[in-house]
Amino acid sequence: PATDIPQASRFLFKQNRVRMIVDCHATPVLVVQDDRLTQSMCLVGSTLRAPHGCHSQYMANMGSIASLTMAVIINGNEDDGSNVAGGRSSMRLWGLVVCHHTSSRCIPFPLRYACEFLMQAFGLQLNMELQLALQMSEKRVLRTQTLLCDMLLRDSPAGIVTQSPSIMDLVKCDGAAFLYHGNYYPLGVAPTEAQIKDVVEWLLANHADSTGLSTDSLGDAGYPGAAALGDAVCGMAVAYITKRDFLFWFRSHTAKEIKWGGAKHHPEDKDDGQRMHPRSSFKAFLEVVKSRSQPWETAEMDAIHSLQLILRDSFKESEAAMNSKTADGAVQPYSMAGEQGIDELGAVAREMVRLIETATVPIFAVDVGGCINGWNAKIAELTGLSVEEAMGKSLVSDLIYKENEETVDKLISRALRGDEDKNVEIKLKTFSPELQGKAVFVVVNACSSKDYSNNIVGVCFVGQDVTGQKIVMDKFINIQGDYKAIVHSPNPLIPPIFAADENTCCLEWNTALE
Repeated sequence: PATDIPQASRFLFKQNRVRMIVDCHATPVLVVQDDRLTQSMCLVGSTLRAPHGCHSQYMANMGSIASLTMAVIINGNEDDGSNVAGGRSSMRLWGLVVCHHTSSRCIPFPLRYACEFLMQAFGLQLNMELQLALQMSEKRVLRTQTLLCDMLLRDSPAGIVTQSPSIMDLVKCDGAAFLYHGNYYPLGVAPTEAQIKDVVEWLLANHADSTGLSTDSLGDAGYPGAAALGDAVCGMAVAYITKRDFLFWFRSHTAKEIKWGGAKHHPEDKDDGQRMHPRSSFKAFLEVVKSRSQPWETAEMDAIHSLQLILRDSFKESEAAMNSKTADGAVQPYSMAGEQGIDELGAVAREMVRLIETATVPIFAVDVGGCINGWNAKIAELTGLSVEEAMGKSLVSDLIYKENEETVDKLISRALRGDEDKNVEIKLKTFSPELQGKAVFVVVNACSSKDYSNNIVGVCFVGQDVTGQKIVMDKFINIQGDYKAIVHSPNPLIPPIFAADENTCCLEWNTALE
């Protein structure tokens, strides 16, 4: 994976996506350049660039003499690690596919070029899978939040840790805890009650002005008791509900999850601190990840923040209900509870709207007349059409290519009748000068939108951008078409062409050979 690759190497693999090492034992040759050049020659894009000595030794340790390394590039940003952030032009290294050979071997350029094309197609498919996984994760989070909200409405707040699903199901973690009215409810791998109270004292003393805290290393965050918690609790995310009520999520250190190959660990081996080689680099890496957990992703923090807002609203309304008791201890009429439920639903609805607006997949909606009444940031980015400009436009007449109008019209009509369709490809127009009028291809699911009375009032489209995959597939089809046009052409100028498989059976036999 890309996380095991140094940042400098990640940059090199983004520039030169297929890297060949013919013989790791080969002696590097210096490059001779003109003395008038002010800087050394850049070999970033050169196939002849020699491998680093440390990498050559790794290969020798594993018995690998030659290798072919292919980069898997997906949409995203190296800084935040998200697979769709940073716009369509932003790319990041996801991982490497490495082929090893036990003797020296040179792969010819046409074969390397074919491998690069294969990796491009794989990267596009992988990106679609990651986007689908992200959508499923967002749906799971929304479903869990809905169930947790239902628990808050029906039971005491402690239900979110004592029942299933619990707050541990909201994000990936090794443990969680809820400190509520002085009572401590731990789940999974969690500190003791005394330790958590010490953490709370530190939070109130150093981070009282914030609404929460997230860190992958409590030691680096400045918590003095981090050593006492050990490797079991390294990362922590905390949400402040009130001055005395807190939600916690915990993660253990990551070193236990990392497995290496190619490092020799013989007792007689001595590390040379002045030189980087496999044993030293392995030791240095373990020192870096010691007492550090997997980082908290932006989507996970959004889910935590959403639950925090819901709990805050719930606690405020509970306190207001308690304060509204009459002198004889009787609570005001049931209408108050009804209003509270409506307010709760309103808070959840607002949070769902926020999640849709900030979702990393294109989401848009139309009313019963087919006019746009929902347009999130991602679809605005893809089409170059802002929310303000999109609102009120006809989806079929104004935003869809003519050849797709009938398909989209049927989608809307069926969804308005309650028949929802999935995985339908539509072709959207673009409106930004930077996009130069290029089409955007989106695979959508059409969902019926309903009001509080369960009446269908519109259609919501949840999509996935497949423009990149469409472009590559079109190129492949064109190349395939050119190949067939040449091989099967009756033109007398075409020379005899034939092909055989690995068993020497004939695969192609053109007209000139007949």
